[in-house]
Amino acid sequence: MPQLLDLMRVLEAAAPLAYQESYDNAGLQCGDPQLEVRGVLIALDCTLAVVDEAIRRGCNVVVAHHPLIFKPLKRLTGANEVEQTLLKAIKNDVALYAAHTNLDNVAHGVNRKLADKLGLENGRILDPKSGLLGKLITYVPATHTTAVLAALYAAGAGQVGQYSECSFRSEGTGTFTPGADTSPFQGTPGQPETAREDRVEVLLPLHLQRSALAALRAAHPYEEVAYEIIKLENSHQDVGSGFVGELPEALSPAEFRQRLRAALGVPVVKYTDFERPIKKVALCGGAGSFLISRARAAGADAYVTGDLKYHEYFGAEGRLMLCDVGHFESEQFTGEIFQDLLAANFGSTFAVLIAQTLTNPVRYDF
Repeated sequence: MPQLLDLMRVLEAAAPLAYQESYDNAGLQCGDPQLEVRGVLIALDCTLAVVDEAIRRGCNVVVAHHPLIFKPLKRLTGANEVEQTLLKAIKNDVALYAAHTNLDNVAHGVNRKLADKLGLENGRILDPKSGLLGKLITYVPATHTTAVLAALYAAGAGQVGQYSECSFRSEGTGTFTPGADTSPFQGTPGQPETAREDRVEVLLPLHLQRSALAALRAAHPYEEVAYEIIKLENSHQDVGSGFVGELPEALSPAEFRQRLRAALGVPVVKYTDFERPIKKVALCGGAGSFLISRARAAGADAYVTGDLKYHEYFGAEGRLMLCDVGHFESEQFTGEIFQDLLAANFGSTFAVLIAQTLTNPVRYDF
């Protein structure tokens, strides 16, 4: 049977923990990484009722979007529902795992799923993050350049948007004098040597630095491998907040709101007045008021999110229609991401179930 650690590797390859926001607490909340996975229950929130459902349905792992432990716990006495939920999970050997803003921030994550439900085309990250990429430079004898590059690609380097195995190389001459106790790939200890080498450059997500360097050293023929890693300020176009795309055809504001209600199954859409047709749409699952100005700058006609406060509606400035569909409602399809990912990697090895428990605390009365 796969272990919890195997499941974590799959989830974190898709949504690296390095991409979560500084305030977040994604990852394993409780549980033994060596636990054999019998079944996984997927939920937006991990509540006491969700853990009860997991136990009842024979699942010993709960994968949720929102972390149960968000603020540090000073004690574990069952004084509130968070502590009660954690205690029940521990007592029943149920592991709890969360993928939160790290799943929000990847191009194939929560916001892309919402965009797909709305039928948006030509999509991209609304606010790409910078400072996540580095340039790895190394020097390789020409006979081993292909093998070294293959190892770096396998470790996650050389990806530029939708292009893989990207690199740059230039020819040059390396000089060195092997020490007395060395076993050089080329040359004689104590004798100056020159070698025809390739300077190889690849882009590298910085959170993969350790594995990439291990791959480099394993594939490189030299005892001492020369390399440089330079942190870049380039925006990472596949990592960031929000999403923006276009409808297949322009809709009136009323038609667009009807599309929202139908696609998301929401009874209410809170919105600002807007008279022009809606073609370009920006969105952010959850609480997304921080991206209103980015949506305006992107030229969006509408911005869809949740949890807007009264004064934040003035941020539309008449330049776009703000649509608040609710926090839960904007993230309700997140479970499909987890389900598809686990099914693709583990098949029918264990059950992967969507929770039947409704965790949305908000009710509507008409």
